[in-house]
Amino acid sequence: MTKFIIRRLLQAIPTLFGITILTYLILVAAPGDPVTILTFDPNQFNSRELVERVGARLGVNDPLPVQYLRWLLGDDWMRWDSDGDGLADGSFLIPLDADGDGEPEPPGERRGIIRGDFGTSFVYNRDPLELIGARLPATLELNVAVLVVGLTLGIPLGVYAAIKRGGWFDNSTRLFAVIGNAVPDFWMGFVMIIIFGAILGILPLGGRNDPIGFRDPYPPIWERWNYLVMPTLVSALGVIAGYSRYMRTSMLETINSDFVRTARAKGLTNTTVWFKHAFRNSMIPLATFLGPTLFSLLGGSVVIERIFSWPGVGLLLLEAVNNQDFPVVMASTFIFSTLTIFGYLMSDILYAIFDPRIRY
Repeated sequence: MTKFIIRRLLQAIPTLFGITILTYLILVAAPGDPVTILTFDPNQFNSRELVERVGARLGVNDPLPVQYLRWLLGDDWMRWDSDGDGLADGSFLIPLDADGDGEPEPPGERRGIIRGDFGTSFVYNRDPLELIGARLPATLELNVAVLVVGLTLGIPLGVYAAIKRGGWFDNSTRLFAVIGNAVPDFWMGFVMIIIFGAILGILPLGGRNDPIGFRDPYPPIWERWNYLVMPTLVSALGVIAGYSRYMRTSMLETINSDFVRTARAKGLTNTTVWFKHAFRNSMIPLATFLGPTLFSLLGGSVVIERIFSWPGVGLLLLEAVNNQDFPVVMASTFIFSTLTIFGYLMSDILYAIFDPRIRY
């Protein structure tokens, strides 16, 4: 088991950096650039010198391999100061005078993500980890509620549908699973906002708290539960549909197993057979989804957070993509890709715990 875990961790390293390279290339290939966004002023014409100076400060004028290498390994070894006068007197891969003003640039200060430095946000001028950390509580609050509702309803629905196979309840849950997976979150979100927020007026249209009398930190969740209802229900719809479908399939396979027939032959009650023998073994396939689901909570939901103006990590990532804020996008991609890979590794470990035969 230990060798398997070590092998999976080593395999995850090239996968992780492959994801970051693709993300960086897609972000750079998008229309526009961060310099234009930051220097745009409709009331005056921005000089070419200003654009070059801002581009040099952000490091986006260098070739793409150099930009990615700076993000990965830092730039303190690319431009350095040997005599301590505050200006670089040596460089490697990048020019001494990046903005063309005739004076050398200051030495590099970035250490790269390998040494825990994710750079500085182009828009907020802050560490991306600080921005993500500030939004993380809102994302966890929403997605933990979604997971609790989804598992609490999805697993029992799937179990009971398998027990009542072919009946009206089974057919109803299967229809619900199809609808839940087919209906887009943004459409369902708009419908709920129109009905419960605009027409009936019983739930707020969006946000996490009442902007009037806002308190920081946020008040306890029981004082603002109404802000959590609509985004939780919209997000949980797909979770309930997915887990009920997988649980039904797994339960049906388990019910037809030899050990279940043996338990029935021993004279055990249906309740004991279903919930003591069949249910435990039918949980094994769900381990495949449990690990990634737990760690995906940290990534947030871009669609739900945008529709309901929920101030979480997903909304931050969307804003960063729109503004081409490279450090925030790359930091988010790296962190959540790492967590996703670790989640799948956790699923493999849980699978082996639930079914010891898999270890061999």
